[in-house]
Amino acid sequence: MKKKILIHDIAKHLEVSIATVSLVLNGKAKEKRISDVLAERVLKYVEEVGYKPNQLAKSLRTGKTHVIGLVIEDIANPFFATVAALIEKKALARGYRMLFCSTNNDSDKTRDLLTMFQERHVDGYILALPNGVEAEVRALVRSGKPLVLFDRLLPGVQANAVVVDGATGMYEATQHLVQQGFKRIALLMPQLDQSQMTGRAQGYAQALREAGLPQLVHKIAFPQEPGPLLQDTLAFFEAHPACDAVLFATNYLGVCGLEALRRLGRRIPEEIAVVSFDDNDLFRLYSPPITVVAQPLEALAEDAIGTLLASLENPAETGRIVQLQLAPQLVVRASSIRPRP
Repeated sequence: MKKKILIHDIAKHLEVSIATVSLVLNGKAKEKRISDVLAERVLKYVEEVGYKPNQLAKSLRTGKTHVIGLVIEDIANPFFATVAALIEKKALARGYRMLFCSTNNDSDKTRDLLTMFQERHVDGYILALPNGVEAEVRALVRSGKPLVLFDRLLPGVQANAVVVDGATGMYEATQHLVQQGFKRIALLMPQLDQSQMTGRAQGYAQALREAGLPQLVHKIAFPQEPGPLLQDTLAFFEAHPACDAVLFATNYLGVCGLEALRRLGRRIPEEIAVVSFDDNDLFRLYSPPITVVAQPLEALAEDAIGTLLASLENPAETGRIVQLQLAPQLVVRASSIRPRP
């Protein structure tokens, strides 16, 4: 087995002190007035022998692990999976690694995850959390640990946040259906008391109030296995045959809703128009293609990691709260266009 190269071996070979090698590797050569020639010798030899620093020892010296904890609702959800992949890519480009965990909207599990990240001394947090863990997050804020909430806010928590304006997105989607002449417009949403969901419900309600049309909101238990979720959705459509348009508040409800409508033989958009919040490859490929309220995933990831790194790399920024609200885009496709007589 090849012997592992240690910093001591490098110093001995180059006939310099261990401290000199350490300062060069930590980017402090100029600060400590180490000559460019010597620094170049150290870096060249390190590359030749393939030296890899001990990350644990380095973190103990610097107080930094260069690890970011990302806590999301469900890594299997296409929205969270896409945003997580974008955040990881941007973090890696800046020298940070990611730890991922899913909460499944379970507050007890979330508390355990936050404790685990604290024990692993992550440098910062990007969090999409269920309600009920406000005290733990406020404690993190007070500790000075950089964190960013994304996708949803937490009641009574003042922290960095990057969210999407779901109220405006759902208002525009509902208004679009009204303008197409649909009169009995339903909203199917998960039974979650979270800021992003309440915002979408508010946008829907506002558009229908302005149009003088009745509201029909059906809340579906979350989380729920695919079988019961489909049965719940089927039962709603069977109980409301006069419904001529439907908005789904999430992409997974939209996918389930399309299966339910197919099973019932309801033609889109001839018998019922369909709009979903969040885009999905299936929605573009479906026949007819499904109208969506598309969230700006690239910008969401960029702003979340950018806000966190600003706090991590500039301690003066830690006390300043940055809250960004991004605009979604209504992408109109054939599923919501009322057929001409």
